[in-house]
Amino acid sequence: MKRSLFGRLWPNVTAVVLFAGFVFPVYWMFATAFKPTGDIIAEDPVWFPTDVTLEHFRTATGVDNFWTFVSNSLIVTVLAVVFSLVVALAGAFALARMRFKGRRGFVIGFMLAQMAPWEVMVIAIYMIVRDASMLNSLVPLTLFYMMMILPFTILTLRGFVATVPRELEEAAMVDGCTRLQAFRRVILPLLAPGLMSTSLFGFITAWNEFPLVLVLNKQADAQTLPLWLSSFQTVFGNDWGATMAASSLFAVPILVLFVYLQRKAVSGLTAGAVKG
Repeated sequence: MKRSLFGRLWPNVTAVVLFAGFVFPVYWMFATAFKPTGDIIAEDPVWFPTDVTLEHFRTATGVDNFWTFVSNSLIVTVLAVVFSLVVALAGAFALARMRFKGRRGFVIGFMLAQMAPWEVMVIAIYMIVRDASMLNSLVPLTLFYMMMILPFTILTLRGFVATVPRELEEAAMVDGCTRLQAFRRVILPLLAPGLMSTSLFGFITAWNEFPLVLVLNKQADAQTLPLWLSSFQTVFGNDWGATMAASSLFAVPILVLFVYLQRKAVSGLTAGAVKG
């Protein structure tokens, strides 16, 4: 009896400990953003903010060109995700449905590209963009962010396409659909969970990218939010209140997108199962 109780209890205890370990830094970030400066620099940590203040948020959003950073980040991130999904859908369908020479090599190449650290290519990317006279522009950022997202997106969507029975596509073509129409009307709705998960990954990757924009875009009107986060670190020290407030604002779009896409992914999976 005791052994059975222990067997049921230890997985739950382990899950709670791991959950607390992952959630506590996020809680501390949001809590620090609302604490007065005195509570932040106090020797004894203040676990729960008593005097809530919005001064740090006003400092964070009062930085010059703040809304320019926001718009640039949204433009670059959304375009990179959309372009990568369009290209990845075609690539994933070809890898999952078609048989051609070198297909396995393509898959291995995508895996290697996903594992390769982009930071080692920053100098080469800078030279290419400089020679093309496209420094301080959002266009190269969008293209390179799309390239960073593309390998993972293709590999993930390839797995989702492979799980869709060929018979559904063939039945649609027998009923008069072309291959493109069968893909759009039959396969694409069933790929909703894959599209949601890859969109979330791509958004997080492009939203958080720092080295490329630091090297390629020196002008303030062409920079994005990750550089805004670093603006609260000076030679006189760190403004931890503003830094935590900025980090909280920076994380909110990702949290909202995660909650929204998670719900859509579950509904899309259920709809696909019913339709199948």
